[in-house]
Amino acid sequence: MKGKYDTVIFDLDGTLMDTLEDLANAVNEILRKNGYPTRTLEEVRRIVGNGLRQTLTLCLPEGTDQQEVERLLPDFASYYQAHCQIRTKPYDGIMDTLQELGKRGYKMAIVSNKRDEAVKTLNRDYFQAYVKVAIGENEDKGIRKKPAPDTVYQALRELGSTGESAVYVGDSEVDKMTADNAGLPCISVDWGFRDREELEKLKPACLISRPEELLEILC
Repeated sequence: MKGKYDTVIFDLDGTLMDTLEDLANAVNEILRKNGYPTRTLEEVRRIVGNGLRQTLTLCLPEGTDQQEVERLLPDFASYYQAHCQIRTKPYDGIMDTLQELGKRGYKMAIVSNKRDEAVKTLNRDYFQAYVKVAIGENEDKGIRKKPAPDTVYQALRELGSTGESAVYVGDSEVDKMTADNAGLPCISVDWGFRDREELEKLKPACLISRPEELLEILC
């Protein structure tokens, strides 16, 4: 991969940032408030990756009807937006890696199934010096969430990049599917929300355990 690409598209949760505790605390706040059993951190880790609606759906008791999901979703989204930076932080090595990629001229974007407002907030507060485009879930505007390739295509357009010049970096099966659907090679990371054994079965282009390995692969 060395010297072949000039654009890196990142997933957010589980790839750039450890957001798990804040997500789990938010969903458990809503479950508790509405009389539902709460979920463990490990249960939430296995569930996240498909956006807030799907996270809430899977955290509610099996068989909960969609009307109840839609009733609770605004409260969940609002609570999470207000509490999304309590324990959330970039993974060790991420900031140095982004800084070095920026120095070497790489264009970078974030695409996430997290709500667009939260994605832009987190990017502004942590990564804006290096990451110029941040796109979250915005299906109301006709941009399908991952694993559809829409957010990747939008990011490439905003960066002025092509698919041939880009790689995708993520931590889950959703990310591998997104990369495949967009026609990008996928670099999977094992420090996020999925186990290494699961990621190996997906057969990504590369599987890494430290952010610094991105520099070794790309530069």
